[in-house]
Amino acid sequence: MLLNHIYNKYKIISIVGMAKNSGKTVALNHLIHEAIDKDIKLGIVSTGRDGESLDLVTETEKPKIYAEEGTIIATTTKLLSLGDATVEIMNITGYRTPLGEILIGRVKDSGYIQISGPQTTAEIKNVANLMLKLGAEMVVIDGAIDRRSSAAPSITDATILSTGAVLSRDINKVIEETIHIVNLFNLPQIENSNEKKILKKLLDKDQIAIIDKELNIHTIEVKTALNSGHIIAENIEENSKYILIPGSLVKKTIEDIISTTNRYKNIDIVVADGTKIFIPPKDWLKFMRYGVKIKVVNPINLAAITLNPHAPQGYYFEAKELLDKMKNYINDIPVVDLVLGGE
Repeated sequence: MLLNHIYNKYKIISIVGMAKNSGKTVALNHLIHEAIDKDIKLGIVSTGRDGESLDLVTETEKPKIYAEEGTIIATTTKLLSLGDATVEIMNITGYRTPLGEILIGRVKDSGYIQISGPQTTAEIKNVANLMLKLGAEMVVIDGAIDRRSSAAPSITDATILSTGAVLSRDINKVIEETIHIVNLFNLPQIENSNEKKILKKLLDKDQIAIIDKELNIHTIEVKTALNSGHIIAENIEENSKYILIPGSLVKKTIEDIISTTNRYKNIDIVVADGTKIFIPPKDWLKFMRYGVKIKVVNPINLAAITLNPHAPQGYYFEAKELLDKMKNYINDIPVVDLVLGGE
């Protein structure tokens, strides 16, 4: 059971899909049914979708979420009418989205619902905490497609990762890509509390900076790291300790740093968390061989991995083979096939 890995351990959990149709909604519905069986009151919220219009929501075939009586949900004024569950409004949050204002409600009569949520991580966190105050025992955040930010540790206590055949027709590629994300989520964190405080302040200010061994801060006046790898590298000195990159870390930035200076081998590149790294698996392994070291300010707590052996394109893997192979490579995190029932 998926619930066994999280209940009584964490209050706010996110479910993140590696791609559309990787089985995230199956995992969410599974959790909802297990919670019903155990009489656990769930809160459910989704990460907001930037600029999504109501037409887009009604025209796309979204997997529905079945909410049982007593479930606390977050949705918007416009989405409320699209479901067939009866919802009693408990709180109007004041957070506005393209789909209307965010509401928190309790399901009075079970039925299908469309869930939504605010668009910033701080607001999602606030809504989740509000749901706990309103009686939810545990809040599940449904991470939107291509928005791995919902796994950000600043929002959730733990994350469930959904992966599957949709990633590739090659089972080994699916495993390789999944292991890569698991590795990113498990990157080592900054342990020293004083250093962590300094790095967090710089993150909040969205500043690219180099910190030396005496903890002096040298900010680099570029807006983004995307095309600034050479500039960042030119500022690395003999006693530099950390490079802080507050936004996304991409392949080109690291390539530019490596090609500009050898001093990168003596420093740690620091990002907010593993969701901020967008580097393909093969390049990642190459950078590790070159001696690139990356740390995070906030570690991500990966509680479980769910598998979907079927792809919407019509092909599928033998479920037990995918489960066994994945477990062979990932043995420190529970790997679950929710349809097969094994783990």
